[in-house]
Amino acid sequence: MIQATIQEQIAYYKARAKEYDEWFYRIGRYDRGAEINQRWFDETAALKNVVQQVGTVDSVLELACGTGIWTQELAKIGKRITAIDASLEMIEINHHKLNNPHVEYKQLDLFSWKPDKQYDLVFFSFWLSHIPPTKVAEFLSKVYDSVLPGGKVLIIDSYFEITSSAKDHLLQDKNEIYQKRKLNDEREFQIFKIYYQPDDLTNKLTQAGFQAEAKLTNTYFVYAQGVKVQ
Repeated sequence: MIQATIQEQIAYYKARAKEYDEWFYRIGRYDRGAEINQRWFDETAALKNVVQQVGTVDSVLELACGTGIWTQELAKIGKRITAIDASLEMIEINHHKLNNPHVEYKQLDLFSWKPDKQYDLVFFSFWLSHIPPTKVAEFLSKVYDSVLPGGKVLIIDSYFEITSSAKDHLLQDKNEIYQKRKLNDEREFQIFKIYYQPDDLTNKLTQAGFQAEAKLTNTYFVYAQGVKVQ
């Protein structure tokens, strides 16, 4: 069942590419009204500031780069970026949005991805929560192998909050790892979605070999940073 859900999840994000930004920018089914939307935008602005506080680095690896929402933030600090996603549709939107010669794109399924280089910063947003729990340790081990000694990993992900999703998505059980997701055209897909506490992320990064800490924003997000000690 895990492998079948992984394939369905890949298909979902390919199909969702053209409407993905509606979620981040609170458009259509994701519009929760001015007050709630502003809370969301304030917290995403705080996360962008966390990215900028990393400072200038020579090389960045972005995993599950999506439509470029975070790639464009990474381009402000990274001299060279390698951006990976399983969805060609996502990559095409990202490339068109940034049109940045310093970003190299690779279409790869991250479940079969094998590191072949090390970077000053490895970044991924809203991706760890889509990895089946039995595969997380293996994935983070590959992330560790991708970070240069003295380099960093930075993770951003969702915290459980019912107003973070579309109005027609009912988040009822934060401990259920399978979720049904609906597109604008009413098609439904089953995906993985795991909601982590800060301590969970800290422990998982520590077990992978990083010196790590994780924090929450006020409502919507959890984020973690780790350093690969030389």
